[in-house]
Amino acid sequence: MLESVLIANRGEIARRIIRTAKLLGIETIAVYSDIDGKCLSVQEADRALGIGEAKPRDSYLNIDKIIAAARESGASAIHPGYGFLSERWEFAQRCEREGLMFIGPSSEVIRKMGDKHRSREIATGLGIPIPPGSGILNNVEEAKKWATELSFPVIFKASAGGGGIGMMKVETETAVAEAFDTATNRARSAFGDDRVYVEKYLESPHHIEIQILGDKNGNIVTFPERECSVQRRHQKVIEESPSPFATAGLRHELRQAARRLAQGIGYTNAGTVEFVVDGHRKFYFLEINARLQVEHPITEMITRIDLVEQQMRIASGESLLLREEDLEWNGWAMESRVYAEDSKNFYPSPGKIISYIEPRGDRIRVDSGYQAGDTVSQFYDPLIAKLVVWGEDRNEAMVRMQHALDSYEITGIKNNLSFLQEAFDSGLFKSGNYDTHFISKLKEERNG
Repeated sequence: MLESVLIANRGEIARRIIRTAKLLGIETIAVYSDIDGKCLSVQEADRALGIGEAKPRDSYLNIDKIIAAARESGASAIHPGYGFLSERWEFAQRCEREGLMFIGPSSEVIRKMGDKHRSREIATGLGIPIPPGSGILNNVEEAKKWATELSFPVIFKASAGGGGIGMMKVETETAVAEAFDTATNRARSAFGDDRVYVEKYLESPHHIEIQILGDKNGNIVTFPERECSVQRRHQKVIEESPSPFATAGLRHELRQAARRLAQGIGYTNAGTVEFVVDGHRKFYFLEINARLQVEHPITEMITRIDLVEQQMRIASGESLLLREEDLEWNGWAMESRVYAEDSKNFYPSPGKIISYIEPRGDRIRVDSGYQAGDTVSQFYDPLIAKLVVWGEDRNEAMVRMQHALDSYEITGIKNNLSFLQEAFDSGLFKSGNYDTHFISKLKEERNG
């Protein structure tokens, strides 16, 4: 087991990693920007080092400063968390060259799978279905040709990056040129890579994903699926496991496809294989996230397996003691992402938190990054906390979540607690028959 770990992140995920590291007797080293010097992760870590100014490019996204902090602190490993540098193959490669243990997959795997178009080709080669789509588009004429052949609606996607950036849904041929230019410009601005392609847009899609673990000896374990279809701006906001939409047959097929992909690319450490599933339960490979996911706690809740601990053991060279055939899971888990945002338009709403009271109770878990008096900065993701609950069945989990949301108090800044309460109170969510259009359908339900 490693001796010390530097957490190249902030907020709730930094605290989450620190918690497991301390249980394993591993020294924890936090890093912080100028405005994060008094944050909870800095207070809870064994040591902490400043790495620069507030803007991410000057601190949390600066590879040289992160490596320098690791060297100065004597850390034996770096955990990237999620976001920031977690899926930058250049960062993983730099750690490898510097002799620092990177707690994640190899830089080569991250490089291969970080390119959405290339990952589609890899999946196809392994016999895993992908949505109908084009190759990399070179100009507007190609974009129009492919969009017409696929038939509308279609969706333009950036080959690099994630988070929904560069994604543009198009309903008609007349809108193709503008969508192509917008997607290209956004991809160039966000990722320094303007390559885009177009896919057939699937109606009433479900976003379902499979957690995987892989060790350095080729052992792979897949976990029960997570339903992640409640989204705004192509980003998840509510997740549950298992999926109320998945049948036993679909679950088996998804896990088999995830296993085949992981084995085919030599995947190590934790990752998530994401699928889109149509209304007839036909699934297509979407992408692989080569890191820990924001929603990993719901998998932990139903399996009682600490995924961060598994990450650290795998990175240290240990073989997985867990075998898929022995994996036990029970009950139902749900996660709500609590954001500093305006629920009317879901735009970030930074500011100072005046009062902050988290719900407490049996089978309730809150992974948070803030406390009363803290300021949610404009420079970072506005995620305040993840509220996670467990129940014997879906109904019990839903009721527990509703009670937890009712007792959650945040004042001083706008937040999405009212939206989350409305979502869980809705007949659409209670039915379990919802898809990625949930929020627009919720508005229709609200307006009668």
